[in-house]
Amino acid sequence: MAKNWFNFPIQQGETTRQAHADFPEGTYEREMGAEGFFGPVSHLYHTHPPTNWLDIDGPLKPRAYDTNKLQQQTAGQCPWAERQMLLSNNHCEIAFWSLDTDMTHLVRDADGDHILFIHEGDGDLFCDFGHMSYRDGDYILLPRGTMWRLSPKSATKIMMIGTINGHFKTPDRGLLGPTALYDPAILDHPEMNDAFYAQQDENEWVIHVKRTNEITKITHPFNPLDAKGWKGDLCPIKLNWRDIRPVTSHSYHIPPSAHTTFVADRFVICTFVPRPMESAKGALKLPFYHSNDDYDEFLFYHRGEFMSRDNIHPGMTTFHPAGFIHGPHPKAFAKAEANAGKMGDEVAVMIDTRDPLNIHDQAEDVEDKNYVHSWK
Repeated sequence: MAKNWFNFPIQQGETTRQAHADFPEGTYEREMGAEGFFGPVSHLYHTHPPTNWLDIDGPLKPRAYDTNKLQQQTAGQCPWAERQMLLSNNHCEIAFWSLDTDMTHLVRDADGDHILFIHEGDGDLFCDFGHMSYRDGDYILLPRGTMWRLSPKSATKIMMIGTINGHFKTPDRGLLGPTALYDPAILDHPEMNDAFYAQQDENEWVIHVKRTNEITKITHPFNPLDAKGWKGDLCPIKLNWRDIRPVTSHSYHIPPSAHTTFVADRFVICTFVPRPMESAKGALKLPFYHSNDDYDEFLFYHRGEFMSRDNIHPGMTTFHPAGFIHGPHPKAFAKAEANAGKMGDEVAVMIDTRDPLNIHDQAEDVEDKNYVHSWK
């Protein structure tokens, strides 16, 4: 049975028959919607770009942070104590952490699931469930309560995304089918192999457990990663952005929600990966102006050239609070038209949160104060 009846949107004045394409001459499209990009929506056609402001003064000001400038600490190797907190709310926390030597203790998050996005570096992860290698571009999902440690082969930089009293799940792929975006068979998991058994010993080990952002240290007279086997369907998983196959269209700019990779309570994680740019005449070839009034938007730029932004390099982040109208920088339109049909190369991680994000001091220390003027 059909779930939705046909609807015929109201139209007033000059509009286009198809959203994100063939705008009335001299106009700029702005999308205003509910429930992110899932609910009722209208498109307005303005005679001026909605981002042509003179100044913004107040908490909705867009912000950019450069994680390359964070003062990272490595002594002790504890992510809970040494991570650089960027943004957080009651359901989500976003931090950055660097590591260049083996962790000499184990850690566990008792607050919720945690994702490590490997921005740079490679090495090995050891956890309750075995051993798993990692490289740049990996998402590593660690279920709540997992004991783990990292052994880097090269200096490792990580964006950490934590749930608070929640879990990460896979998005509903609907009409696309269960193997769209990525085939679940591509997911890697830890293995109980020679490397895992070789690290087991009878030496004293400490576990740093995080609960309500306080650390409890539990000391054992042996290595707690001493399992001989396990079975079940709850364990860490690994997904690299290179294995994601994005939904694309040559004639329609797909909204960010189509690129959702993980769903948590009251926030989602989306992944933008290289894709062919739209090629049809009249089709919008980059993100549309929008305010996304129900969600705060955080973006981490991992690699490549970012089609809708100027002066953004890998390792930078942007933060657009809900209610702030934003969209491409001025030069992006001509650049996108010139690259119509070509492959883009950007890789970015987007976190959309239903609840307002709070800015931490560590983020303010590396803020690009000129970002708010970059649309001029």
